[in-house]
Amino acid sequence: MTIAVVGTHSTGKTTFLSRLADDLRRDRIEVAVVEDLGSQAHRIGLPILYHHTWASTLWIMTRGISTELEAWLHADVVLVDRGVPDALGYYEAALAYQQRQPDPRLIQRLEQMAIDHSRHYDQVLRTVLNPEVPIGSDKPRDTDLRFRELADKHVAEVLHRLGIGHDVLPFDGHDRAIVEALALIKGRLEDPAAEFSWDDSEEPTSVAVHRLEAG
Repeated sequence: MTIAVVGTHSTGKTTFLSRLADDLRRDRIEVAVVEDLGSQAHRIGLPILYHHTWASTLWIMTRGISTELEAWLHADVVLVDRGVPDALGYYEAALAYQQRQPDPRLIQRLEQMAIDHSRHYDQVLRTVLNPEVPIGSDKPRDTDLRFRELADKHVAEVLHRLGIGHDVLPFDGHDRAIVEALALIKGRLEDPAAEFSWDDSEEPTSVAVHRLEAG
């Protein structure tokens, strides 16, 4: 099973996934966490946040996909801190911040990648910006509140535009979301008929893409 969380910075994604991972491990379920790649991109010299480019977005998306593929080999549940569509939302927010028009051909290539890979997510959760929550200092983050709002807006727009179904995760809604995620995970793991086949003979269906947005 794979659960992905997306949304603008300092909205509780990492905190939520850490709590969920702890609960799963207490139940002796093998968990892998795919961490936010923004810090790694920053370390190797790629532009991030409102400096994002098509190339840096492509790197984050493809790196995320390959990391998730590796995690699938070793865990019953993979938790993704910033699912693949998140990077596209940040890129479009950066373009809006810079008042630049996107190249439709480049956007289309990233869109198709986001759609195709999101078919492997069993659940997508989108955090919601609470302007009263301060920006965390544990990662390299932009302190520009306008860009933070743009990222929140464009991540949501990407999910809606691409038809990627998701549940809304408000900052004060973690307890309920964890209960629901645990029920979903345990039900799926206990039901052999619900298992996906990853071989070339069968295209995995998307639980996330075909769900209506909740909340």
